[in-house]
Amino acid sequence: MQKHVLSVLVENRAGVLNKVTGLFSRRGFNIDSLSVGTTENKDISRITIVTYGDEYIIEQITKQLYKIIEVIKVRVVSQDSFIGRETCFVKIKADEKTRSQIIGLSNIFRASIVDVSKETLTVELTGPTDKIDAFVEMAKQYGILEMVRSGLMAIERGTKILS
Repeated sequence: MQKHVLSVLVENRAGVLNKVTGLFSRRGFNIDSLSVGTTENKDISRITIVTYGDEYIIEQITKQLYKIIEVIKVRVVSQDSFIGRETCFVKIKADEKTRSQIIGLSNIFRASIVDVSKETLTVELTGPTDKIDAFVEMAKQYGILEMVRSGLMAIERGTKILS
């Protein structure tokens, strides 16, 4: 099973996201990551979906997506042809002894401390998925209390446009 990134342009209407995610659940396909937002045109949204499957499964998903009336365009984006970023907030247990170590770790990853309390530091980190994964792995030693990730946002490099 290979990781695939799908970029889907849809009409910006209520219920469209439900139709897209419903297609995945009805077919038994898992969504690893999902990000949705309006585009430069307020009437169109871009859904970025990360999923796993072989070429046949991805072809079937693409065909099924095109059956949804509000779907305008679907593109399977190749791994080397896009810029992708996630945002993550990580609340980490921090005491007098570990606080400076966590701040140092955050600086190495170019993360920002966005909230401080006597017992915690909350870190905001933006970057490629592997950078987020590496930070989370390193932060585990201090005790991750809570975490939320945005899901991958992706856009193709260069002059390619999805329209």
